[in-house]
Amino acid sequence: MIPLLIYVGIFVVAFFAVRAVAGGIARTGFSSLKTVTFGDESAVTPDRRASVISILTLFFLWATFTGSALIPSFLHMPGPPLGLHTFEHTVQNAEGETDTATVTFLLFETEQDAEGNDLPDPEPPAVEPGEGFALNDSLIIEAYGSELARLQDNDELTRDDGTTIVAVNGQPISPGDRLDFSFGTISMSTRGSLNILPDQGWQMEPIWLPAPESVAVRFWDILWNGFRNFSLAEHLGYSLFRVVVGFVLGALVGIPLGYAMGLSNWFRGWFDPIVEFMRPVPPLALIPLVIIWAGIGETGKIVLLFLAALWIMAIAARAGVSGVNISKVHAAYSLGASKWQIMRHVIMPNSLPEIFTGARVAMGVCWGTVVAAELVAAEQGAGMMIMVASRFQNTDIVILGIILIGIIGFGIDILMRWAERILVPWKGRS
Repeated sequence: MIPLLIYVGIFVVAFFAVRAVAGGIARTGFSSLKTVTFGDESAVTPDRRASVISILTLFFLWATFTGSALIPSFLHMPGPPLGLHTFEHTVQNAEGETDTATVTFLLFETEQDAEGNDLPDPEPPAVEPGEGFALNDSLIIEAYGSELARLQDNDELTRDDGTTIVAVNGQPISPGDRLDFSFGTISMSTRGSLNILPDQGWQMEPIWLPAPESVAVRFWDILWNGFRNFSLAEHLGYSLFRVVVGFVLGALVGIPLGYAMGLSNWFRGWFDPIVEFMRPVPPLALIPLVIIWAGIGETGKIVLLFLAALWIMAIAARAGVSGVNISKVHAAYSLGASKWQIMRHVIMPNSLPEIFTGARVAMGVCWGTVVAAELVAAEQGAGMMIMVASRFQNTDIVILGIILIGIIGFGIDILMRWAERILVPWKGRS
């Protein structure tokens, strides 16, 4: 919730700040003369300033909630209170006598060497045992963790002698109670032990979300050394090959099917129940059937991606045909055009914008499905990297794989937009 509020706040501030700065700059070009934007896609173009600020905002949120070294420390969100902390606990013996001892614990963060291996944990802080039957203790607790401390085990009188902890920092405590302190909380278990839970702050634990520099280091490591006997280029190449082949096969079957459904009542009645039934079925639900039908090799993965693209392309082509302005068809008939000429010069050109839109959606779905497709018996692929890394809790590799898939998918979408502008220059015109 806090990152979302910060993101919304930055959006609002950036919006009014950019408008205030650019308010006096006159807009030029034909777009400045437009008074109607609804239904005219060319009237609204992306503001690149907003795009840059949006990306920087996401990076800033990522860095500030992970304590990244790429931004000044004063911009970091509060993290765990690393360092030494102390509290007192009062122990009562069987005769009702009480004694107070001090617990000193070091809250530390695990460090790694240049090769990414965890360094040994630090030693507990040195403390004097003190006097009385309750002795002073020292502990180490890893950041984002907790410690169930049996503090009476090193006392002169242990729990076997009937001792119990009755207070922490002067506050009474009993099994099930929970007390709040500046460093975190302390609760008592049903057996009388103290569970120390230091405050975690607002920063994300590295196993949940690593810092940007950790992902960058992992990227260079995989780029030069590969991942599980294959280079990064091979992993991405295999994923791209599967997506492209599955998408192309889906388009080759789906577009003619959509045209047939848009032009023929019989084809529409025959295939409409099948298409509408399969459209909401997620591709992940088809994995068991695909494995049974096509096996666990490359064929099965491509079949799954083919099915992911097929129904989207069929619906896009059908919508494109159904959306052709009937006045254009009547005009072509009045000029003596044949059915094939109407199909070639009227229906196909006017349906291409819908088909390109469906192609962009289908490509995005295929990229989302490739992770599941490579879940089964895959030795290469970006999805395989993500799934293997998740098993070993290598969150940096998971984030890296997601970023790479997103960048490649975005690049393909840009190429498809460019192709649409070149091949369908009449989009948005009547």
